[in-house]
Amino acid sequence: MANILVTGGAGFIGSHLTDELLAHGNRVVVVDDLSGGFAENVAADARFIQGDITDFDLINTLFAREKFDFVYHLAAYAAEGLSHFIKRFNYQNNLIGSVNLLNASINTGVKCFVFTSSIAVYGATPDLPMTEETPPHPEDSYGIAKLAVEQELLACKEMFDLDFIIFRPHNVYGERQNIGDKYRNVVGIFMNQILQGKPMTVFGDGTQSRAFSYISDITPLMAEAIHIPAACNQIFNIGADQPYSINELAHCVAKAMGVTPHLVHLPARNEVHHAYSSHAKVDRVFGQRPLVSLEQGLNRMARWVSQHGSRASQEFEAIEVCKNFPAAWLKQTISSRELVTP
Repeated sequence: MANILVTGGAGFIGSHLTDELLAHGNRVVVVDDLSGGFAENVAADARFIQGDITDFDLINTLFAREKFDFVYHLAAYAAEGLSHFIKRFNYQNNLIGSVNLLNASINTGVKCFVFTSSIAVYGATPDLPMTEETPPHPEDSYGIAKLAVEQELLACKEMFDLDFIIFRPHNVYGERQNIGDKYRNVVGIFMNQILQGKPMTVFGDGTQSRAFSYISDITPLMAEAIHIPAACNQIFNIGADQPYSINELAHCVAKAMGVTPHLVHLPARNEVHHAYSSHAKVDRVFGQRPLVSLEQGLNRMARWVSQHGSRASQEFEAIEVCKNFPAAWLKQTISSRELVTP
């Protein structure tokens, strides 16, 4: 039995990962500040501590007491588009909080630090699908922070021999996702809008493309990684292979929810237009596994969402930069009469 810390374990991906680790017979401690997750997501068999990874004293005390074997670090505010406008918050939570964990891991002899990064580190590139060898050029503050932590892990391995595994997942969806967060997770946003009888809002013309990854294609593999020697000190893209445009996704979501699609288009925002990655490396190391199709995954999530109902959209109150802030994110009701329907 390993003693494992999961940061962000009350969130969407973190709670599913916690379930997997517990199923493998591990002891799991979850730390989460509940800014984006929910206490009810945490399995009863896990020990839950409500706390913030930016709390230096809390982290040091916890690590000194628990002597963790492994750390899975998922705690982050993962809103790529919003990160431009909350730079200080982004770096404090996603970078400085990570450094607190790295210091404590080194000082207490953690065997391996598993970091959930993002394909946001790549930015825009003409070479698609992106591979782990694609040079990273992040275009938003979120991706910059993730890349900085990756670089820190490389430095910590060189200086302190702290082993690591880095996963770069992308566009993950499924049960327990916070559908009330209007700044991220487009599948959840669409489903929440449908439950509220609102049109599905699309930034720009909707030709942006992503590969959407169902949760069960991600977390079992992550949980196994610490037991696979070839995964040690490696970086892996992880997720679905088939890209879809946002317009295509919207129609698939509407079908899963049993409604006629009603799309309205908002002004385009500054974002990478096409982003999807190759998973040849993870297949080579972990073995190729069947993936859940978009239709299957959306149907499963739609059943869960319909049972749990809609969530009120959550406003991020502490906006730091107002220039070029998307009008659709302002505190106002968007009238479909003012928008263009394709």
